[in-house]
Amino acid sequence: MKTCLVVDDSKVIRKVARHILETLNFQVSEAGDGREALDSCRAAVPDVILLDWNMPVMSGMEFLRALKETDIGHKPKVVFCTTENDMAYIRAAIEAGADEYVMKPFDRETLESKLQMVGVA
Repeated sequence: MKTCLVVDDSKVIRKVARHILETLNFQVSEAGDGREALDSCRAAVPDVILLDWNMPVMSGMEFLRALKETDIGHKPKVVFCTTENDMAYIRAAIEAGADEYVMKPFDRETLESKLQMVGVA
C-alpha cells in the first residue's frame, strides 16, 4: 500500500484529504506544520507528501528546503496543495523541488490526477 503524509495546519483539510486518499488505497499520516512533517519523514519516509504552503512554525517552502538537506534515503514525491494560484508561486514551488501543484479546494478526481502525474496513483 502506498503511503501519503498530509501536511496542513487545517484539521478540516487534513480530514478531507485523508478521506480522499484512503478511497484511493493510500495509508495516510498527518502533520500540522512543516516541523512535524520533517520529524515524520525522518521516522518513516512516505511515498508522497501533500503539502500546504502557508503554515505556522515551518512553511511548506521551508519544509521542502529542509527535506532536500536531510539524509532520509529516497525522496518522496511532493504535491503542493494551496490557495496560492499566482504563476510565481507555482514556479517557486517547482524550482524548490515540488513535483506537482494542486489548488484548494480540490476534489477526488483532481487529486487522483495529480498523483497519477507524479507516478504514485
